[in-house]
Amino acid sequence: MIFRYEAIDSQGGTKVGLVEADNNQEAVALLKDNGLSLLKLEISNIRPGFNLPFLNLVSKKDIVIFARQFSIMIGAGVAMVQALRILVNQTENLSLRKIIAEIADEVDGGAPLSECLAKRPKIFSNFFVSVIKSGERSGKLEEVLNYLADEIGKDYNMLAKIRGAMIYPAVVMVGMIAMGILMMVFVLPKLMDIFTETGAVLPLSTRILIAVSNAVSSYWWLLLILLLGIIVVANMALKSRPGRHFFDLLILKLPVFGRLFQKILLVRFCRSMNTLLLGGVSIENSLSIAGDVVSNSIYKNLIDKTIREVEDGNSISLIFLESSLVPKMVSYMMQVGEETGKLDVVFSKVSDFYNREIDNMLENMMSLLEPLVLILIGVGVGVMVASVIMPMYSMVGSF
Repeated sequence: MIFRYEAIDSQGGTKVGLVEADNNQEAVALLKDNGLSLLKLEISNIRPGFNLPFLNLVSKKDIVIFARQFSIMIGAGVAMVQALRILVNQTENLSLRKIIAEIADEVDGGAPLSECLAKRPKIFSNFFVSVIKSGERSGKLEEVLNYLADEIGKDYNMLAKIRGAMIYPAVVMVGMIAMGILMMVFVLPKLMDIFTETGAVLPLSTRILIAVSNAVSSYWWLLLILLLGIIVVANMALKSRPGRHFFDLLILKLPVFGRLFQKILLVRFCRSMNTLLLGGVSIENSLSIAGDVVSNSIYKNLIDKTIREVEDGNSISLIFLESSLVPKMVSYMMQVGEETGKLDVVFSKVSDFYNREIDNMLENMMSLLEPLVLILIGVGVGVMVASVIMPMYSMVGSF
């Protein structure tokens, strides 16, 4: 159960919060262990649910809802601590509820909101914290929260569209592979025994199928170990700098998909820069934070070089102009924005443009992927059927 409490802390201040315990006695004991003198304890209307980490992961959508609701309450004149307390009861995700309750206690104790959020980097990114900090300094926390909700929401929607576009081909391909494995392990061995007993000369496709079926049936454990080994080695390689660099470059160089990933990274970079610059964050700090948001080592290297150029008094667009991975339009637009003092506007326009480009690419890819998947299914089924039927015709002809 989750209990709501009012207590006096060691410094004599009143503290309100939530505690999870099996019963009243355990809740009282927990609060006493934390140096709190209990004034009031009651069962909260929050239900604990399944408190398993993998069932209560805080998603980007949860953060969007949190920022949106928080901005509405701050705009309505609700005090920050009270707004956070209300959000505790309105938040569905159990993990986020507890975090908001902890933040409310810390803010009530006099800590700045941005400092409380910065203590939880797994939930609130450096980008989120920096924008909140700029809102606190400028006294525009409501506007900043609202803008954050808009920008994170756009990023969430973009990724949701991409995931949605990939679901259909992924499900079909997984289904094909699963059916192929089942056929090779359980069905084909019985048929192949009949073919080999006849002594007929089998077609090449049938002989290949027999070899693959025998390998899968006899050495499935070795194949499984090999697959796990590949996964472990790939994971270790991705954690190393050269491995990560190679993988990120490979992603950007892929046919068709490489261009899509480039546009996605550019949208995230431009959108982050626009939000940070509007929030009053300096260009150098904005670039540093945007580099983390982009999360691609190739682009991060470009951004790090740009930071050094800006610190030396050079143009923000200089490094981007030299790179083949950044469209010239983006670099020239950044140059114009720098000269006119409207970099935030330029980044906003560029992100909107490439967001529309991504939508168009996804629509085109979906219209191409569906027939391609059907062709692959047809080829796979055709090869398997031909490999089984052709020997049957040979057997019938020999009688």
